[in-house]
Amino acid sequence: MTATRLPQKLSRARRVQNNAAVGLVVLGTVIVLLPLVLISGYLLLQGVSSLNLNFFIQTPKPIGESGGGMGQAIVGSLIMIGLALVIGSLVGIASGIFLSEYSTHWLTRPIRLLSDVLTGVPAIVVGLVIYALLVRPLHSYSGLAGGVALGLIMIPIVVRSSEEVLKLVPTNLREAGLALGLPRWKVITAIVLPAARGGIVTGVMLAVARVSGEAAPLLFTALGTSFWNVNLLKPMAALPLQIYQYAIQPYEDSNRQAWAGSLVLVALILLASIVARLVTRQPRS
Repeated sequence: MTATRLPQKLSRARRVQNNAAVGLVVLGTVIVLLPLVLISGYLLLQGVSSLNLNFFIQTPKPIGESGGGMGQAIVGSLIMIGLALVIGSLVGIASGIFLSEYSTHWLTRPIRLLSDVLTGVPAIVVGLVIYALLVRPLHSYSGLAGGVALGLIMIPIVVRSSEEVLKLVPTNLREAGLALGLPRWKVITAIVLPAARGGIVTGVMLAVARVSGEAAPLLFTALGTSFWNVNLLKPMAALPLQIYQYAIQPYEDSNRQAWAGSLVLVALILLASIVARLVTRQPRS
C-alpha cells in the first residue's frame, strides 16, 4: 500500500513543481512585455493623431505656428543611420571574426579590451570626440560627423554580438572545411559566416536600434537643420534632434508632433528589423 502511494505523491509533487515553474516563466514574460506594450500603446495614442502626409513631406514651421512636418529629419536620420550601419557593421563584424576565429593571436586581448571600454563610453563623449576630430577641422557641423559618431557607438555592440554568435558555430564545420583543403579565409566566409548569419544580423539590428534614438552625440556633430539637406558635409537634421526640440517647446502642436516623430522612429526600427529577418531567413528544406 505504501509502495503504491509513494510514486503517486512523487508524481503529484512533480506536477506542482512543473506548474509552479511554468507560472514563473509566464509571469516573467508578462513583466518583460508589459513595459513594451505600455510604451507602444502610449506612443500610438499620442502620436497617431499628428500623422498625415504633410508630416512626411514638409519641414518644420516657425516656432509657435501649427502644421509642418519632419520630412527633413526623417531623411537625415536614414542617411546618418545608413552611414553608421556601414561603419559599425564592417568594423564590428570584422573584429568579431578576428576575436572568434583567431582567438590565440596576441591582438585579441587589446581589441577585446578596447571594445569593452568603448561599450561603457557615454554617447555624449563620443560626440565630443568626433567634434574635435571632424567638426573643428572641417569648420562645419555635418551629417558625416553624425554618422561617424553613431557608427562608433555601434562598433562595440556588433563586435561582442558577432563574436559570441560565431563561437556557437560547431567546430566540426570548420574542421570539415579545412579537411577538404579549403584555406582558412574560405572556411570563414563560405561556411562559418553563413551559419551565423541570422545571429550576426540580429546583433547589428540591436546596434541600429541603440543608436537610432541618440540625440546627444548629434548635438555636437550634425547639429540639425529645419531645411532639406542630403549633403553629408553640411548640418543635417535627425529625428531624435527634432523630437527633442519639439518636446521642450510650450506649444501643444509641437508636443504632438514630438510624439508623432517618436512613433515614426520606433516604426522605422521595427520595419528595418522585420526586413532584415526576412532577408536572412533560412530557407526550409
